[in-house]
Order: sequence, then C-alpha cells, then structure tokens
Amino acid sequence: MRAQRERKKKLIVAFHFHTASQAGWKCDVCRKQGLEAKRRCGFIREEKRGPRRAVWVRGRVAIEECPKSAVTAASVEWLERFFAWRFAGGGDVTGLAARDADAILTLEAEWRSMSGKRNNESI
Repeated sequence: MRAQRERKKKLIVAFHFHTASQAGWKCDVCRKQGLEAKRRCGFIREEKRGPRRAVWVRGRVAIEECPKSAVTAASVEWLERFFAWRFAGGGDVTGLAARDADAILTLEAEWRSMSGKRNNESI
C-alpha cells in the first residue's frame, strides 16, 4: 500500500509542478548558485543534501526535495496521457486498467480542485 501512496504523491507533485512557473528551478542555474544541497536535489547523494524540510510548496502540496529531480519520466508520461484524455473530451474510465483509471482520476481531482480555486479567486 505504501508504494501506491508514494506513486500517487509523486503524480500529484508532478501535476502541480508542471502547471506552475518553473522559472526558479533550472538545474544549471541552481548548480551555479550552489543551491543543490539547500534544495535537496535528488541528483546528488543523500549525505550531501541539506536537512529535511519543505523545499517546494504549492497550495496543499509540499515536497522535501527539488521537484525537478523528484518528478519521474513516468509521471510526465501520465500527465501527457491525462491532458490528451481530458482535451479529447474525457470519457469513461471503466474500460481502463485499474492503475490507469486511478492515475486519470487522481489527476482529474487535482485539475478540478485547481480549477475551482481559480474560479473562486475571480469572483
């Protein structure tokens, strides 16, 4: 069960990271400024990273390492699948494998919560 929760959290982090401004999270700039330890970059060894703390926060989503290194290729693939599914009109997920449906429904819930906040802010 733990692996499933971890996978879902990474998917949620990927969603929020890719829908936010990524301007301050460029690896080459970060390295030049010596921020990789402070930001707990996942591309360096654990013993070289700074103390555990929230490094990136957006709304109710927080992560204790650089989101750039935490977001996996699999998560990016799921984001692409989700947006293709969503912009093709959504549709029934009952024909999908359980893992696929879970990922689509997780991302859809995040999309709706984010869209709801945007609509409430404009009122």
